[in-house]
Amino acid sequence: MIFAKKVNIYNVPVYHCAICGRNDVFPGVKNDVGKLVGQLGSRPAPGIIPFDQVHEWAGVLSQALDRSESLRATDIARATEERIDELLDLWLVASSLEDEVWMNEIHTRLSQLSGQFVS
Repeated sequence: MIFAKKVNIYNVPVYHCAICGRNDVFPGVKNDVGKLVGQLGSRPAPGIIPFDQVHEWAGVLSQALDRSESLRATDIARATEERIDELLDLWLVASSLEDEVWMNEIHTRLSQLSGQFVS
């Protein structure tokens, strides 16, 4: 995905239709891609943004795909569970340090993952 001919946002989850060739951004990340583009402003500096590094769901899908040739529900569920466990471990550390900023960041990341199942 290229924004304003300057910024390459890659590893954005999309649905691809092999018949018509149409690509649609996965609904679970569409709003977050829009927010990211909005944060870039109307005159973004040239750059590259790995979306799977800034969005938990995209990261889980990327990780599951790295482990397998295709995205099967069981692979996605396993990768999601592992990432949630990692984030909860980090939450415990942040909580013990009473680091509110870090705790809020972890909360946001957990919300990105749990929103995929609630929506």
